[in-house]
Amino acid sequence: MDVKKLGMMIALCLGIQNGWAQGVIIKFNDSASIYLNEIVISGSKFLEKKKNIVQKIDVLSAQQIREANAATMPDLLQQSGKVFVQKSQQGGGSPVLRGFEASRIQLSIDGVRHNNAITRSGHLQNSISFDQSGIERIEVLNGPASTIHGSDALGGVITVKTKDPVLGKTNTFTVNSANGLMRFATANQEKTVSAGVHIGNRQFASYTQLTYTDFDDLRQGRNGNDSALLLWKRFTYVDRINGTDSVVTNSNPLIQRYSGYSQVDVLQKLQWKTQGGAKHGLNLQYSRTSNIPRYDRLSEQSAGIPKFAEWYYGPQIRSLAAYTFEKNNLPGFFREVSVNINHQFWQESRYNRRFKNDILSARTENIHVAAYSVAFRKKCRQHELSVGSDGQFNFLQSQAQGTNLLTNAISAIDTRYPDGINRMQLIGLFAQHIWKLTDTRWVLNDGLRWSINNLHSTLVDTTIQFRLPFTTLNQRNAALTGNVGMAFTPNQYWRLTANYSSGFRAPNFDDMTKVFESVAGQRLIVPNTTLKPEFTHNMELGVERRGSKLNLQAYAYYTFLRNYIVTDRYTYQGQDVVLYDGVLTPVYASQNKAKAFIYGGGLQANAVLAKYWSLNGNVQYTYGRIHQDTALTPLDHIPPITGRLGMYYKKNKLSSEFFTLFNGTKPLWAYNIGGEDNLVYATPSGTPAWYTLNIRATYAITERFTVQAAIENILDRNYRTFASGISAPGRNLIISLRYAY
Repeated sequence: MDVKKLGMMIALCLGIQNGWAQGVIIKFNDSASIYLNEIVISGSKFLEKKKNIVQKIDVLSAQQIREANAATMPDLLQQSGKVFVQKSQQGGGSPVLRGFEASRIQLSIDGVRHNNAITRSGHLQNSISFDQSGIERIEVLNGPASTIHGSDALGGVITVKTKDPVLGKTNTFTVNSANGLMRFATANQEKTVSAGVHIGNRQFASYTQLTYTDFDDLRQGRNGNDSALLLWKRFTYVDRINGTDSVVTNSNPLIQRYSGYSQVDVLQKLQWKTQGGAKHGLNLQYSRTSNIPRYDRLSEQSAGIPKFAEWYYGPQIRSLAAYTFEKNNLPGFFREVSVNINHQFWQESRYNRRFKNDILSARTENIHVAAYSVAFRKKCRQHELSVGSDGQFNFLQSQAQGTNLLTNAISAIDTRYPDGINRMQLIGLFAQHIWKLTDTRWVLNDGLRWSINNLHSTLVDTTIQFRLPFTTLNQRNAALTGNVGMAFTPNQYWRLTANYSSGFRAPNFDDMTKVFESVAGQRLIVPNTTLKPEFTHNMELGVERRGSKLNLQAYAYYTFLRNYIVTDRYTYQGQDVVLYDGVLTPVYASQNKAKAFIYGGGLQANAVLAKYWSLNGNVQYTYGRIHQDTALTPLDHIPPITGRLGMYYKKNKLSSEFFTLFNGTKPLWAYNIGGEDNLVYATPSGTPAWYTLNIRATYAITERFTVQAAIENILDRNYRTFASGISAPGRNLIISLRYAY
């Protein structure tokens, strides 16, 4: 079937959903009122009814997460049809919101900002550290959202809320709830084991969740475009035999050798509720992967010879320790308070060695982040006012060394970031106001935020590769952002919205301080201390129609981006070419050289077909261009048309869904050649359009045991999502057994 025709059929026949089996989760005759009263937290620092938030928010509930039964967080987002995800390796997944990716969108978990001072503008793998087994819900806030969320929220925010401990009904400690999961999948021989338990009494509760997952090398699909199959099949790989790199023939070219990895996740939450109604919480999280092969780099060749013998991320480690305090009915003007004080630690490392080269380069980043968030809320009649402050304090240590695999001799190499003291602070003050007019039919949202950031770096060894003329880098920037929007709900069926919001992103270490040879002999990126924050300004219109049989939502937006940071030609000590690692190399740097615009929109629909049957779907379109000099050039990170269409059935103990995911063509002329679109991994015509057919079912064997089965990519299609360096899974059989008490 032609994908363009499929996309047109979907758009004409139904448009899209607003929750991907949401219509069957609630009674359809009450869906309008229930939807509008759904509780969200990403639109403010407090729990709030969705009808009072003008900005578009998509919610994935705990039930939707369970039914999706996805292998990783990026896979879950991709399957929802509402978030485009790029992949460079199996152990990764970089979400894209409205053409913004990586450091230009913000990830948060339990109210804690996940982005840090080395969150880069390229593709990221960080989202795999969120364990789905412990997630209560996911909220996707679309469009700029810096008023509440601060820096990096240029294109939106993905907020993850983990499950809270369950308090008991007596003074005796008892097991209040427990869960277990075993899952196996054939495309990558996935083996997942997870278990969780809630223990507590009336005042104290504990929740513990442990998950272990192991992925083997990923098998890609067999059927598809011939040119793509020839480009993406893994005919050979590199193995080190008797101390020498050798090219080995792959016995099955569909197996993407060196793409497997494993991961362990731990979540521990404690809650104490006082007699006065105050809640104290302790949130401990830990995630650690094995080495993660960078599949895209391992597949690169030059004149038929592999470029790299080894390229992998070392164990990716994330830890979080957070104390929370919540209290209602305070004396004084503000009646509610929410406090979050936390510390996070990341360790990220990169190991690479060129083919036939015995030196293994290792670069390691250790980053500690201390942060706080304090917010107060006042409710009075038609008004709600939230005010507060948040801050994040980053401390980075960057190390590097080269190891000779034959002699074990250690040599100095350049670090990814300055090798001395590295500090970055982000501090903000914000106010968000909700005004419910005329019996809540009209709702006004307005808010302001003032932010300031400071960055300081020092260099110790300035002589590696070539001499730098400075030892200290400093930067200080401030930003004022805001939002104003109106929602009109004339009755329980219709809702109209108009919204303006702005976002900003403060330059971080990755933008300003790295000296990084991205392409040998072709480009050297040097520090630039004159960078200013990036800003987005977004206008959006939306209309929703909620009924007993059909729910529809349509939206359109236009985003203007100024001070856009691009990597372009630069001069170093008056020279645009320098000697780096013995090779004359052109000099580049990150610069605020461009303006850009993005516009797009989408449709969502959910229709009741019969007593047990419903149809749901969605489709999104994005277009972006850069104003650079006098020309318009394609903006990077812009996905093709994307969407999802599903037929859902639920009766008694059985629920099932047959669905398709689809992406349109990304032609070669729409790529950003100098950006992050990864032209090297595309076909000669760009990224081909694709669609998959999938089916999954859930059956409750008993009150506590549930079995799930799915076949993904039934047609065994061979495809890649836009800008990805690894092919998607081929036909994949998934079997799961769940336990719930």
